[in-house]
Amino acid sequence: MDDIDRKLLTLLQVNADLPLSEIAKRVGISSTPCWNRIKKLEEQGVIKYKVSLVDKEKVGYAVTVFLSISVSNHNLDWFAEFEKVVMRYNNILEVHRLTGSSADYLLKIIAKSIEEYDAFQQQLISEIQFTGMSSSISLKEVKNSKQIPV
Repeated sequence: MDDIDRKLLTLLQVNADLPLSEIAKRVGISSTPCWNRIKKLEEQGVIKYKVSLVDKEKVGYAVTVFLSISVSNHNLDWFAEFEKVVMRYNNILEVHRLTGSSADYLLKIIAKSIEEYDAFQQQLISEIQFTGMSSSISLKEVKNSKQIPV
């Protein structure tokens, strides 16, 4: 990966809808080599997706909750079932396995209200085997960047 690839990635992370001619102009190459570089980055898996980011509050999701889950059973069968459960729910935006914490997993969940989240958490309780669960409600999102420094 060279400086031109890095410039391409930086531009595309800000606005993937830029016309190819504009992208090429901004990185200092012609359109065909620019297109070829973008395709190569996609084929290599460096560019994973092209998506539109939606403002969650403008579509009704006013609540963000970080749910910490502790488990005693760390076998593959438990994890396979856990993975199936979390993949079923679109309002679970992120799932991370942790170390150095009292929790084993951290889930980022959005909901339209505290009441909706409470009902959702009760549903999860019935589906996941765990030893401890703790919810932290985000009061204000200070930073939420999807841009990876390249």
